Amino acid sequence: MTNLATRRNLIALAGLGSLALLLGAFYFQFWVGLLPCTMCLWQRWPHRIAIGLALVGVVFPRAVIAWIGAASMAVNAGIALLHTGVERAWWDGPQVCGAGAAQDVGSLSTEDLFDTTTGPQIVLCNEAAWHFLGLSMASWNGIFCLVLAGVWIAAARARA
Repeated sequence: MTNLATRRNLIALAGLGSLALLLGAFYFQFWVGLLPCTMCLWQRWPHRIAIGLALVGVVFPRAVIAWIGAASMAVNAGIALLHTGVERAWWDGPQVCGAGAAQDVGSLSTEDLFDTTTGPQIVLCNEAAWHFLGLSMASWNGIFCLVLAGVWIAAARARA
């Protein structure tokens, strides 16, 4: 019987999971029209790192690559928890999440400032734009990141 839970396969699975989450974020941004806040954008970077690690890890299935992938997803789960807390008003968000932080209004013309169709789009971190089963995208991202961290850990512990 063939064991499908090899390090290479688990790394590929974890990378595909991050790719799916990142594509989902782009779908909501570009097709649904939900603009990301600053903290939403922060949560995309660990997925990009995980995808890159998976591409390398499929060719060179080393445990250290999988441990770094697990750390990347753990960091992302932490960012998601921080973001969820800001959305639920458990604590204040970073300064970059306030009104006006999204764009330097000093660089805009008067027309840009008053144009409501193409003017500056300010997205606050404390306002969740979408919910499913009572959880925001940040909350769901945190849950999925914990699952993916588990897959990365399983990959690190699996045989190559």
